[in-house]
Amino acid sequence: MDFWWFMFACNLLYSLAMIIAGRFMWKHCPKKINSFIGYRSRRSKINMDTWKFAHENCGKRWWKIGWIMLIPTVLVQIPFYGNSDDAIGYTGLFICIVECTIMVISILPTEKALKQTFTDEGIRKR
Repeated sequence: MDFWWFMFACNLLYSLAMIIAGRFMWKHCPKKINSFIGYRSRRSKINMDTWKFAHENCGKRWWKIGWIMLIPTVLVQIPFYGNSDDAIGYTGLFICIVECTIMVISILPTEKALKQTFTDEGIRKR
């Protein structure tokens, strides 16, 4: 049962990381464009306007998705309480793969929003 609690905590980390990182990105965009922290894509690093837009857009999305993922993560894992370590491990792996996939795919709408809002030079479209 200790393994179940360990996997439960590990799987909650993905949702909690998206909630915390999303809120931080949304409300506290890094002051300078950099290659170390924040939402870093070619299009987001063109100028401060694109930088702030990308952080706000992605941050809001991650914050919402993190809360939405929290519920299924808990509901999927609860029925496996008391099962074998293998069943718990495979369930945890499945949850991990789904959550990581969602996290990575959630970047695509931000890139699309950047492309729709800004020109290739970083100027806002009218």
